[in-house]
Amino acid sequence: MSKIALLTDSCADIPQHLIEKYNIYVVPLKIRFGDEEYLDGVNITPNEVYRRQKNELPKTSLPDGAWIEDTFDKIKNDGYEKVIAVHLSGGISGTFNLVRLLADDYSGLEISVFDSVSGSIGIGLIVLQLAKYIEKGYNYEKLVQLTPELIKNTTVFFCVDTLEFLQKGGRIGKISAMAGTLLQIKPILTFAPDGQLTSAEKVRGRKLALEKMAQKIEKLYSGNGAYNISVANGDCIDEMNSLKDRILQSLSNPQFMFEGEIDCTLASYVGPHLLGIGIQVLPE
Repeated sequence: MSKIALLTDSCADIPQHLIEKYNIYVVPLKIRFGDEEYLDGVNITPNEVYRRQKNELPKTSLPDGAWIEDTFDKIKNDGYEKVIAVHLSGGISGTFNLVRLLADDYSGLEISVFDSVSGSIGIGLIVLQLAKYIEKGYNYEKLVQLTPELIKNTTVFFCVDTLEFLQKGGRIGKISAMAGTLLQIKPILTFAPDGQLTSAEKVRGRKLALEKMAQKIEKLYSGNGAYNISVANGDCIDEMNSLKDRILQSLSNPQFMFEGEIDCTLASYVGPHLLGIGIQVLPE
């Protein structure tokens, strides 16, 4: 059986120990503060982003093309013949398209590149389930066939704690941000079918927003079949643990569950204290 590698980007929010366990290859997006450029998760941390964005709004950009090509080289040199790549939603980033174009021109590897239509732990759930399938001995053709189903059946929700950074980044208007702050509005975000981030609901108060997210996850599971769960946090681990405990009251038997830390790219858009939760209902 040919060796199959998994490739993703720094927005997948997969914990380092799982990246190492499954030998997942990761290309970093770039973060810029003024004239200083950093690689997401390589030489800058989310906490550094939170600290600096109080005074300066960071900008994000695509992974470096040479880094991607070097990663292809490393995968080939490590003895792999085939690659499945899953990347940040094409609705909010050109990462997927860049990797796809470079993969089309690369010789020596068979590479299938997928748009996750998701971000953060949504990508992580897809990649980690593929790792589980590889562990079970699934062949490349079967994995390529299953990946769109995994993407379709993976849903994530995020609770934004503050509207300040969405407003500064031009993603919502100043009046909406002011009104939302005064009313303690906590938007619940998800990914639309076109891959764009969209509002799933607007809730007054953080506690109620977390409960609403848990309820939305519960509704996505019919009660039949296997499923995976994930949670993530942006410097609010206690709240993440509370959210995890809440969802495990009703969905207590996931095939696997992982906890992620919000990446620097997403942190740049939304600021600190973002909470995420996701579910992946597995194909029969």
